[in-house]
Amino acid sequence: MQAGAIILVLIFVLIIYVALAVKIVQQHQQGVAERFGRYRKTLDPGFHMIIPFIEVVRKVDMREQVVDVQPQEVITKDNVVVTVDAVVYYQATDPVKLLYNVANFIVAATKLAQTNLRNVIGDMDLDDALTSREVINTELREILDEATDVWGTRVVRVEIQRIDPPADVTDAMHRQMKAERDRRANVTEAEGEKRSAILTAEGVKQSRILDAEGQAQAIREVANAQAYERETVAEGEGRAIERVFGAIHAGDPTPDLIAIEYLKALQGIADGQATKIYLPMETTSILASIGVVGELFADSQKQTMSNSDNQPPSPPPGMMDQG
Repeated sequence: MQAGAIILVLIFVLIIYVALAVKIVQQHQQGVAERFGRYRKTLDPGFHMIIPFIEVVRKVDMREQVVDVQPQEVITKDNVVVTVDAVVYYQATDPVKLLYNVANFIVAATKLAQTNLRNVIGDMDLDDALTSREVINTELREILDEATDVWGTRVVRVEIQRIDPPADVTDAMHRQMKAERDRRANVTEAEGEKRSAILTAEGVKQSRILDAEGQAQAIREVANAQAYERETVAEGEGRAIERVFGAIHAGDPTPDLIAIEYLKALQGIADGQATKIYLPMETTSILASIGVVGELFADSQKQTMSNSDNQPPSPPPGMMDQG
């Protein structure tokens, strides 16, 4: 009985010993093995055996962690008190430094972030602080990364969550923003009206140019039509003259006929209101014809007079009544 109990006790102790000796380090962790409180080695993820009650394993999470920096009041360069809230993302790079070089990394990182946040924003005006968050994030990350390197960590990024100015400054900013937007709206409206007036003037100008071009084109077309009409009329008159001229030559007119027609034409000319009539210089043949016609008229008048001389004179009216 006593031997069986001792065996059971030994088995129980062995089980407890094995349970305490076996250490499993997760994939996202690294272990620091200490023997009698002194660093012995770093344990990678996996299965490990240690000496219970002599060695101790302290596990360090190697994943990215976040530290929330509590909101604090910061005075800007232009003496405006703003409330700033930020977060810091860090990742352990050396578990030995993280365990032995800093007692409480979270508190140390928070205080360091708050202090440097005051320094960075304190060198900026309010407008720069509100519009330069990326600059603040980058500068603060570089400062914290350099300072925490000795602690075995790497600052991945720093994000400013909010920067809240006082209420009166916020109201002034709102009024300024509204005035600026009103000014931009007025400028935009004025530019729109100006552009509209310019386009209207250009449209009127283009319309007048097109009207003038249309009128010029119409005048050219009318002139071309009139010229074509005159040319057609002249061509027709020329053909008519050629036909008349041909008919006259085909009829072989005598100078007497030409002279008579010429006199008829002069009679038509003299019927007008003109006080003077100019005759062409080339009238020699026509005048000769007129002379012949004049001689014919003279011969006719002489014959008439001779006939009248051969007849007896008629008695006076009184003498006829007396007989």
